[in-house]
Amino acid sequence: MAATTRAIDLAKAAAAAAQDKIATSVIAIDVSDQLALTDVFVIASASSEPQVSAIVDAVEERLHALQVKPVRREGQREGRWVLIDFGDIVVHVQHEEEREFYALERLWRDCPTIDLTV
Repeated sequence: MAATTRAIDLAKAAAAAAQDKIATSVIAIDVSDQLALTDVFVIASASSEPQVSAIVDAVEERLHALQVKPVRREGQREGRWVLIDFGDIVVHVQHEEEREFYALERLWRDCPTIDLTV
């Protein structure tokens, strides 16, 4: 079963907000066939802890404007990898070093990516 239209729309909105804050390597992965908890992972990189924080704030603001609130947020204090769970999507904002080390794209390589163009 593919990700829902709503999840794809939210992923695109989150990705656009991240890109507005100069996030790099922003991708969305349809994990709906592998996970029952969410449909899409959005992954974005930042070059510094303050940029991670700015991206997180921008994503939350953009999705709040769409009347979507986070269910959970983890990692904010360290500022190296913040996970924001919105239910339909989970947004991972990672410092570039964490992104390279944990390689989430490699872990989920069997899942299709989502075209983020609006």
